[in-house]
Amino acid sequence: AYSQLTSLVRRATLKENEHIPKYEKVHNFKVHTFRGPHWCEYCANFMWGLIAQGVKCADCGLNVHKQCSKMVPNDCKPDLKHVKKVYSCDLTTLVKAHFTKRPMVVDMCIREIESRGLNSEGLYRVSGFSDLIEDVKMAFDRDGEKADISVNMYEDINIITGALKLYFRDLPIPLITYDAYPKFIESAKTTDPDEQLEILHEALKLLPPAHCETLRYLMAHLKRVTLHEKENLMSAENLGIVFGPTLMRAPELDAMAALNDIRYQRLVVEMLIKNEDILF
Repeated sequence: AYSQLTSLVRRATLKENEHIPKYEKVHNFKVHTFRGPHWCEYCANFMWGLIAQGVKCADCGLNVHKQCSKMVPNDCKPDLKHVKKVYSCDLTTLVKAHFTKRPMVVDMCIREIESRGLNSEGLYRVSGFSDLIEDVKMAFDRDGEKADISVNMYEDINIITGALKLYFRDLPIPLITYDAYPKFIESAKTTDPDEQLEILHEALKLLPPAHCETLRYLMAHLKRVTLHEKENLMSAENLGIVFGPTLMRAPELDAMAALNDIRYQRLVVEMLIKNEDILF
């Protein structure tokens, strides 16, 4: 009876984990000119004026007074009517609009890579043909999860790895966000391994939930890539070189500081891969 109960509990927990998490999202308000009479959806009062009477959320279409927009809770529910693209779209906006845990690009590309590319030499380091990578991007923007990235369409696995890297490079807010960036860099500058992990753990808490979940999934995948290092020649260090600047961008525009950070970005990704099982 006890073992039956534990298996029931385990099944229930697994089921619970399949649910789409409730990611919080701020509204993306832009000044808007409304045609005809309009009422604020927050305070229900009339919006006066002929032009720029209020603001409209570009992701969910909510219309409110400019002063009311400061009081609206972070409960934006993006609508596919407004969220037209997959690439270059804010990550949390995309997953909320599509009711997914992670961006479908990430899930689909990783599935494809793991099913046929783990032994491919120089995986992620070798570049695919850029026109075909652009094709994959357009397919995702046009068809979403119905995009065909199978071997029949793209025989070269480097096109799929290229499309995945491009997705992360195109994010308006990087996967490792500008807010969390300094803490991640701090961990790479620390020499004590235990302290490094502690700071990394703190840094992960600064990421928005959808970013953290996507990073967790990606690092678990990259760890699996390193298990085939004999064939693909991709160690955690090599993957760090590729993914450091792809997942992290220095918030300040000082070119010298940004250049100096590149080796620390590489180290951050390397540490995340090696300690993926402890950190997430």
